[in-house]
Amino acid sequence: MPITTNNKTMKKEPLFGKNIDELTGITQKLNLPKFTAKQIAGWLYQKKVSSFEQMTNISKKTRKLLKENFDIGFYPPVSVQKSKDGTKKYLFQTQNNSFIESAYIPESKRNTLCISSQAGCKMNCSFCATGKQGFQENLTVTDILNQIVSIPESDKLTNLVYMGMGEPLDNLNEVLKSLEILTSEWGFGWSNRKITLSTIGIIPALQKFLDTSKVHLAVSLHTPFDDERTQLMPANKAYPIKDIIELLKTHPFDRHRRLSFEYIVFGGINDTSKHVKELARLLNGLKCRINLIRFHTIPGSDLKSTDEKRLTAFKDALNAKGITTTIRASRGQDIDAACGLLSTKELLKQHS
Repeated sequence: MPITTNNKTMKKEPLFGKNIDELTGITQKLNLPKFTAKQIAGWLYQKKVSSFEQMTNISKKTRKLLKENFDIGFYPPVSVQKSKDGTKKYLFQTQNNSFIESAYIPESKRNTLCISSQAGCKMNCSFCATGKQGFQENLTVTDILNQIVSIPESDKLTNLVYMGMGEPLDNLNEVLKSLEILTSEWGFGWSNRKITLSTIGIIPALQKFLDTSKVHLAVSLHTPFDDERTQLMPANKAYPIKDIIELLKTHPFDRHRRLSFEYIVFGGINDTSKHVKELARLLNGLKCRINLIRFHTIPGSDLKSTDEKRLTAFKDALNAKGITTTIRASRGQDIDAACGLLSTKELLKQHS
């Protein structure tokens, strides 16, 4: 598995995370043949080599030149938690010494990796441990993609979700570049249909994302009412859910590009009949589905998950309104399941 030197010792600029245009620019600057860029991309993203010596179709002289000027760029996780259900949470330390996490979720027919796009987050959602950390840094493309290649299950992955720490659309350029590398023929060669991006809905960035990328979209909804959503998600004040929905209605969604809404169900707050009725009105005309999520308690929050009977009744009521609704299975409950908990504990340990 391609795990190399610890990221703290990485001083040279990493090649991993460069797109084909950047690799071409590097080869031109080093007076190398133009085709060398595509060779390097193949070794980085398809073969996932951990050293320049493994790039055997590139001359020894060229490999030496690359090694003198660049690092490969992979770095290993610093720790891992494993759940009895097979879920794993990996903790990484970035170049700037922030802590991020990703979650590997194995299932019978697919293996999903949930990856981070930021260390910490600016959005301060009341139910999120990552938001309680505050914002630390935007991840580079290298940091984002490293979560995929540096875990033992890398070659087993079938699906990717940008649903870890941070708001992906608040780090739009790096996220779009990572998607380019993931889905390009010269890159990882992933299908757009195997990748989902989750967002609270930063409207200007959402517009660019919809125009630029073809991966699936999941919008964090959690309530159809603006006053409630603003309490749960302060960013709703700047980007009201009704404006997000209006934008989404201008873009086609189908089986090739799915639209879903993430809905954490809090007991007595957003699981009533009036929420069902308003959700049906708000989402009318959109081809979408709702994923109901059980709330994983986090320190410092008074929010509680709804009970199972009420959760099932809420799902059935939404389905009766014609909205395809499912309950997401809870995974990793015997480890730090809630997003941001593992990195928060590591931050506290570092500062204690």
